[in-house]
Amino acid sequence: MKRFFQSFYWKLSLVFLLLLIALGIAQVTITYNSSMQFVRQADQKLNLNLAENMASEFETELEDELDISRIKSSIHDMMVVNPRIEIYLLDPFGEILAFFVEKGREVNTDSVNMEPVHEFLNNPQSDLILGQDPRNPTRTKPISVAELDIGRQEPGYVYIILGGEQYDSALSMLENSYFLQTSLKIFGIILLVTGIVGMILFAFLTRRLRRMAATIEKFDEGNLNQRVPVDSNDEIGRLAQSFNSMADTLQENVKELKKSDQLRRELIANVSHDLRSPLASIQGYLETILLKGAELSDEKREKYFNIILKNTVGLRKLVDELFELSKLDTQQVEPETEPFSIGDLVQDVVLKFEQKAAEKDIQIEPICPSGMPLVRGDIAMIERVLSNLIENAIQYSDKGGQIEIELEKQNSSVAIQVKDNGPGISEDDLPHIFDRFYRAEKSRSRSSGGTGLGLAIAKKIMELHNREINARNRENGGSVFEIELDRA
Repeated sequence: MKRFFQSFYWKLSLVFLLLLIALGIAQVTITYNSSMQFVRQADQKLNLNLAENMASEFETELEDELDISRIKSSIHDMMVVNPRIEIYLLDPFGEILAFFVEKGREVNTDSVNMEPVHEFLNNPQSDLILGQDPRNPTRTKPISVAELDIGRQEPGYVYIILGGEQYDSALSMLENSYFLQTSLKIFGIILLVTGIVGMILFAFLTRRLRRMAATIEKFDEGNLNQRVPVDSNDEIGRLAQSFNSMADTLQENVKELKKSDQLRRELIANVSHDLRSPLASIQGYLETILLKGAELSDEKREKYFNIILKNTVGLRKLVDELFELSKLDTQQVEPETEPFSIGDLVQDVVLKFEQKAAEKDIQIEPICPSGMPLVRGDIAMIERVLSNLIENAIQYSDKGGQIEIELEKQNSSVAIQVKDNGPGISEDDLPHIFDRFYRAEKSRSRSSGGTGLGLAIAKKIMELHNREINARNRENGGSVFEIELDRA
């Protein structure tokens, strides 16, 4: 129950009901006040000349002096016929000279405000003119006013209150018995019907929000496959689409984090292994030289030193490539692109590896058609990619093999393919060859298989150029590595 009262549905319904009640009260109040205003205005219009008619009758009786007894009988007859009026005789300054009200009632002021009197006399056709009620000076009521000559003094006024105390009582009875009760009944029916319809409508509208909240709760509990059904294109539908898109992104990020964590563990394991082996070898040969230095021949000593040097160079290369890969991963380096000739760069890289290829009797042949356009890229980075690909081809090519570096002009780019006629790459290894420390041939040692970082570095460099590096097997044996560079 507590959860229900804290729900969005309940809050929305409560606000709606409070607003409905406030609007209903405002409607009843406005209707009541408007009705009362209309009644007062109609009453004043109907009795507009009442005071004037009375004044014409009183003048003959009061032309010599103010003698109330002369007109008392006439006034009594008028009040019997029209009991809801109260009659006052005023002097020119508003002082009450005489009054005729229901027996037992008191007048609580000696004078009345003359501003409404003058307004009525100057403009009797106004919509509604309210004058001060002498019995209750804080209230105003519709009036009828006329000038009256009283004796030899300045003209006074007949001041009639339309709607005396008896009228107030009758009006109150009318309000209590009919108008307000009917209005309240109508308002209650409207409130009940509108409230029920509104609650049902809000329940229908918030159903999708509740469904979305349940999905998000399950997602928060770890069920990352949860998605919100999208069955409309309104604001809630777009919110559901946004959540689904966010959930897809989070799920992919979680997968990437798990993959990164796995790669980190593998990296630590591989680095530990690849550092341990050469360090153990260096330590072993150094201890041998220290222990048996005098007994070793110059030939063996030189052999041991060459092995130590080779392992040291390998360690230095591993550390340099790890450092380079780390900078590429964290994007600490940005390619400084410029136009250059890819044909000339290929020729330079081939010359750099001629000696190493000759040791395995491998021939490197660049195939560069004439009219090759300039390309745009970071020369040093692209040289690093080509070097890694050619070195990889040399390492995995058999003795007497052949390596081709072929350039091909595309619509908006230039494709570079490094082909070898070695054993190729197994289908199981093909998806992983760009992973760090991955060696397609597990039996190879570091001395023959490299660091396992060259292809990973090449892939990162091409990603910084917004390009990919692809690998596939040749139909007649061997493998092909291909990259593309934008034309300058």
